[in-house]
Amino acid sequence: MPQANAVVHFEILGKDQKLLEAFYKSVFDWQITPMIEGYSLVKPGSGIAGGIGAMGEGRAHVTFYVAVEDVSAALALIDSKGGKKAFGPHPIPDGGIIAGFLDPEGNLIGLVQGPPRM
Repeated sequence: MPQANAVVHFEILGKDQKLLEAFYKSVFDWQITPMIEGYSLVKPGSGIAGGIGAMGEGRAHVTFYVAVEDVSAALALIDSKGGKKAFGPHPIPDGGIIAGFLDPEGNLIGLVQGPPRM
């Protein structure tokens, strides 16, 4: 179980996913594995894992994801403190939930709620 509210994932999204993948693989020797259309997972040598993908209709960005117990509750708190929901909540393949918000300066930050415990 990750530490409460730890940074657990990063993303690099842009117009040309293949270009980004080739760049980061050649610069940092990251292992990059396709996950779904338009998105690949990154396993750096150490540190947190991440993803590289195509932005679709969104804006190009680099962001990170913070682990929270309850995505909906976190979004409500963020809204009350001057932030704004950007996307989600959405289910992810491992059973978890992701969402994103804009901080008061417009920076995109992600939230991730782990999968339900068995």
